[in-house]
Amino acid sequence: MSTRIINQTTHTKPASSGQVGTWALVTDLMRRQPFWIASLLPILLTLLVGWLDGVTGWEVSLFIFYAIPIVLAVWWSGSAAGFFISVLSGIAWWFANNDSHPYETELGYLWALMNREFYFCLVVFAGNTVRNRQDADAAHIQMLEERRQLERDIVSVSEHEQQRIGRDLHDGLCQQLAAIGCAVRALSEDMQAKGIESARDAAQIEESLQQAVVEARNLARGIFPVHVDRSGLSTALRDLSQINSRLTGTRIEIQENIELQLDSPEAAMHLYRIAQEAVANAVRHGQARNILIKIELHGQSLHLIIEDDGKGMDPRAIRKAEGMGLRTMHYRAQAIGADLHFEPKLSGGTRVRCQLKIEHTPTTHDHEFHR
Repeated sequence: MSTRIINQTTHTKPASSGQVGTWALVTDLMRRQPFWIASLLPILLTLLVGWLDGVTGWEVSLFIFYAIPIVLAVWWSGSAAGFFISVLSGIAWWFANNDSHPYETELGYLWALMNREFYFCLVVFAGNTVRNRQDADAAHIQMLEERRQLERDIVSVSEHEQQRIGRDLHDGLCQQLAAIGCAVRALSEDMQAKGIESARDAAQIEESLQQAVVEARNLARGIFPVHVDRSGLSTALRDLSQINSRLTGTRIEIQENIELQLDSPEAAMHLYRIAQEAVANAVRHGQARNILIKIELHGQSLHLIIEDDGKGMDPRAIRKAEGMGLRTMHYRAQAIGADLHFEPKLSGGTRVRCQLKIEHTPTTHDHEFHR
């Protein structure tokens, strides 16, 4: 029985994400404005706080609220604007409390102003530090996104090139070889009709051409697994096992407890490429003689497991993801939201496990084995 599998993606939107997005848009807009425009709102807020500070009098001091326009100025225009607003805040505070302060001398009141200015400068330094840190984090995130996009482009280009080569082999070379085979067959039949002894050689050439066509088609199918989109991942993996078994002599089995079809061709292709690379590593580097590919469904998780009896992989290479193949496998897993793990087997060899969260329609599991 077959089960239709679709990717399950759950997005939880934070309650404040809209506010954060609005603030980011406002910040980006203000940072692109001239200095006087970006400083206009902090100046107005400073004058408003100064007026309220004068209305409330000395007993209800509002000097802490001067930090708001200072932080806005630093955030939008930098530390220079912050220091400008801090000086303006000191002047506003001075006139707001000049008639109600309890100091007996102007010197004492001036010293109080210096204390406030020191506090305002600390606000400027703190705001500028936070801004620089956020800008650095944003630049780092952008660099990571650009790197991820570059990796995605590299994999996409590689995928397209493999598909192009596979199509060229199937539609070009295979067709030409088939046409040559037909011509040789006609020649062989004509030579047999005329009783020419070389007709047997022509028949052998035709047989060799037919075998070459089969090998070329198998190679094309390995490069471009057309069945991933049409008949499901299981069919493509069966073809992979059969082709590699014939080409390398390695015994490859498919074990599955569910016949699946992924709705996402991209996810199916990535899973297929992970299995393909794991099989290639097991044969080329691990010198495996037996490989087992398992497709299992456990609850809401699809497990693609590739086990071999080879000599295993270097744990340091696994941890560092050395080699283009391992890095590509990790990237493909990340691209579809899957977890990829490399595990040494106690009996020798390597186990590659790719776990993908999915959503599926419950059904009875059938155990099938394909060689």
